[in-house]
Amino acid sequence: MVNRHIYFDTATLYYRAYYAVPESITAPDGTPSGAVRSFLDMVSTLLTQFPPDEVVFAWDDDWRPAWRVALVPSYKTHRAEDEQGEAIEVVPDTLGPQIDAIRNILDAIGLPRIGQDGHEADDILGSLVHQRPGATAVVTGDRDLFQLVDDESDVQVISIIKGIKNLEVITDDYLINRFGVSGRQYVDYATLRGDASDGLPGVKGVGEKTASSLVATFGSIAGLIAAVDSQSAPIKQGVIDKINSHREYIEAARKVVTTRTDAKLPKSLAIPKKVADPADLEFLIGDWGIERQVTRLLKTLNIRLT
Repeated sequence: MVNRHIYFDTATLYYRAYYAVPESITAPDGTPSGAVRSFLDMVSTLLTQFPPDEVVFAWDDDWRPAWRVALVPSYKTHRAEDEQGEAIEVVPDTLGPQIDAIRNILDAIGLPRIGQDGHEADDILGSLVHQRPGATAVVTGDRDLFQLVDDESDVQVISIIKGIKNLEVITDDYLINRFGVSGRQYVDYATLRGDASDGLPGVKGVGEKTASSLVATFGSIAGLIAAVDSQSAPIKQGVIDKINSHREYIEAARKVVTTRTDAKLPKSLAIPKKVADPADLEFLIGDWGIERQVTRLLKTLNIRLT
């Protein structure tokens, strides 16, 4: 195996798995099981293509942290429904049990799965990259995580936006060619541009091209603000007015977009040599009809059943 960490944005995979297969695929008791099967197959395929020495599944223990909502109240509002005053993530009825199954399968095998209060999966991934340096690939379908890309530190994103068969390896060169900014500049670019999928409106009137140009020209939002304040560079008055009228939003949104790096991580994240709970795994295999998928995953990672 090569010396590479593989970190999974788990929700991205199980949502893609859910929508990629028909609900006619079921467990022995008739429960839809396509997401479970497809998730395990996708993970095995990715681990075969990018052999790891360390694997972690980042989990959304807190998918919409209160501190982010306090900064930008519109954050992920369209994904939530209020129930007794609490924001609950809307999950398809037939996906919920499969998410539980995926969690239980990973835990039964003993594969590291990390979630934490106040941290989204993105924050877990940011913490892993920050705290555990080394050759790293982050598997996700979320463009926000392009901010983790760093060629100097050998951190890449494996994007599954176009599907498992059309993977894109995201590097600084890719980002510069595609967006005009590097990984370290991506937060500033995304802050100005906004992201409707996360309920972040961005700076009104500043689209992708303008955001890219401003960040590339001034290096960062801090550099842009300094230039606006000092009038040290020729900037169109319309852009100055947009920036000045959105300063409070820009400051708050940048904090929302930036992944945290302070999650508490286990000292060891080694791939187990044998299954942690064989009896529980055998039960899950029978319950969900996933013997082929689990056998393949164990073989891929050289994990013994007993």
